[in-house]
Amino acid sequence: MIENDDFEPPASMAELVDEAVSTLTGVDRTTVVTATLLVRAGRPFATVTGEVLEVRLDPQVAAAALRTPHTAASSRGTGWIRFAPPVLDQYAVDRGTAWLGHAWRHALD
Repeated sequence: MIENDDFEPPASMAELVDEAVSTLTGVDRTTVVTATLLVRAGRPFATVTGEVLEVRLDPQVAAAALRTPHTAASSRGTGWIRFAPPVLDQYAVDRGTAWLGHAWRHALD
């Protein structure tokens, strides 16, 4: 990947999610205590709790995602991954944004 000298990281995982879903249609948000659940067409596709993002991906994409840094299987079930990077650098933001877009599209499957 090419370094972007103009990159300004989001201040938090919540800000990354806000920016990533700002152009996506049909996203409903529900906040319960400290977690925000993102839903499309009645299907949950992501959740943010503090600095942790969990997304529901196609199982093959989830398997590949689990081979990248700062990811783990989520307790939410098959296809869900947990992403908790210690720093929201360019690479973490790229992955989180891509996974959110995929999860949003996959919500209609």
